[in-house]
Amino acid sequence: MRRLTTLFPSEFLEEHAEELGVVEREGKLQIPVLVWALVFGFAAGESRTLAGFRRCYNSTADETISPGGFYHRLTPTLAEYLRDLVEHGLDEVAVPDTVDADIDRFRDVMIADGTVLRLHEFLSDEFQARHEEQAGAKLHLLHNATDETIERIDVTDEKTHDSTLFKTGSWLQERLVLFDRAYFKYRRFALIDENDGYFVSRLKENANPLITEELREWRGRAIPLEGKRIHDVVDDLSRKYIDVEVEAEFKRGQYEGTRSLDTKRFRVVGVRDEDADDYHLYITNLPREEFFPADLATLYWCRWEVETLFRELKTQYELDEFDTSDPDVVKILLYAALLSLLVSRELLDLVTDQADDEIVFPPERWAATFRSHAQLILHELGEYLGYSPPPLLERLIEDAQKIHQQRPILQETLATATQPRCES
Repeated sequence: MRRLTTLFPSEFLEEHAEELGVVEREGKLQIPVLVWALVFGFAAGESRTLAGFRRCYNSTADETISPGGFYHRLTPTLAEYLRDLVEHGLDEVAVPDTVDADIDRFRDVMIADGTVLRLHEFLSDEFQARHEEQAGAKLHLLHNATDETIERIDVTDEKTHDSTLFKTGSWLQERLVLFDRAYFKYRRFALIDENDGYFVSRLKENANPLITEELREWRGRAIPLEGKRIHDVVDDLSRKYIDVEVEAEFKRGQYEGTRSLDTKRFRVVGVRDEDADDYHLYITNLPREEFFPADLATLYWCRWEVETLFRELKTQYELDEFDTSDPDVVKILLYAALLSLLVSRELLDLVTDQADDEIVFPPERWAATFRSHAQLILHELGEYLGYSPPPLLERLIEDAQKIHQQRPILQETLATATQPRCES
């Protein structure tokens, strides 16, 4: 409980909520309870629903809140507030990973990636998807595998390209960035190199740079590659590795209304996949003297850490199961899921510290364990913070009663339908 309340102290939660205008100064809504209900407001086998969050709030707070009063507070300001909490948590919480590659030679290893979240079709105007009559959001992450933190989170519509959110600059110095094909741009790679940074990316299938030099000699009657384009010859090769220097042409950024053409030399490495009878092709500026082809493949495997995070968010925290047509509620649920992930990893760090050194906690098994104990943690946290919820019977009556007088319950409807009609 001390670990949780150190991460998000009640005073901080209340003061920031007041600064943004999330609550009235004398309102009865208890912000710390609301935050923790959103973090722990689900149980094993139960979906994350607004009704479920309200029930968790009522089971913890000093006073219950009605459905109307709860839904009235699901505003753009609350979404902004939760985003701020996520940003705060990112600065405090480590996200453990299992990277075993040699990454000590870099200042940091950064992983950029994004995932699509399918939304209600009524949100298609605000969250445009790639296909008509659909709606989709995209979550973009910049993960620091060295510090085990998520450095940046962005939420856009699905049509926003991942590439537009990655900004180059001096921050890249001595850092290695791992990209998937969505971020592929020769100009971006050139700017990283010119800022003394490093990169590894999968080579796009429609990218066909010119080979200027072979960086590894092959004995016997090896096919010469110099002067050819990589995709024109790759299907004819059977060697274990490809290691060549290539020249790529690209347009520089716009200057005084024009964009000049430029060329840059990079390294392309291929690692043969015997099962698929094909090559995994990578483009990089890492020197061959320090990084052999197998080393690059191992480094690129670090990207799986972000894929694991996305899978955990979707399977354990139901990140893409948004059954709502309210865009503000979408953002609230999204940030609530991210807060759950951050708090989960903070508690994993605590559990790891307390357990014997030889015990291993696989992240996904931990996530399932965390979820199954979420209600218990919330109950004990409420007691630790000194909240006194109404008696259980009172809460059961409050939550189970019919809300809308004009809406008949099923038994009433059936009774009315089966009554004999009077003959005129």
